[in-house]
Amino acid sequence: MHSYTKAESRERGKLFRQGFRQSFADCVDPDIKRRIERIDQAAAERGALELAALHEVRAKARQDLAVAKAVERTAPRADKPAAREARKQAEQRVRLAERAVQKAERG
Repeated sequence: MHSYTKAESRERGKLFRQGFRQSFADCVDPDIKRRIERIDQAAAERGALELAALHEVRAKARQDLAVAKAVERTAPRADKPAAREARKQAEQRVRLAERAVQKAERG
């Protein structure tokens, strides 16, 4: 996964266009390729860190859901509605975390 900043995206686009124009003349500057590779490497490192953080968030959400289910099962009759609502919120957080991880792994 790559995670480009806005400045990196602009710079990479500018460099790509320069290299594309130079390719018509068959004299591409190797500095352009190096700069693009440097930007790609930084974005890949940042993306890997963000993906690892998303996996941690997903694991924590799953753990919280397990706790909420246990609390709901053991709650006294008067506390069941509140426990059920807490479980539903925990399920929603798990769904959001799952979607975020899947989106990050695809893109």
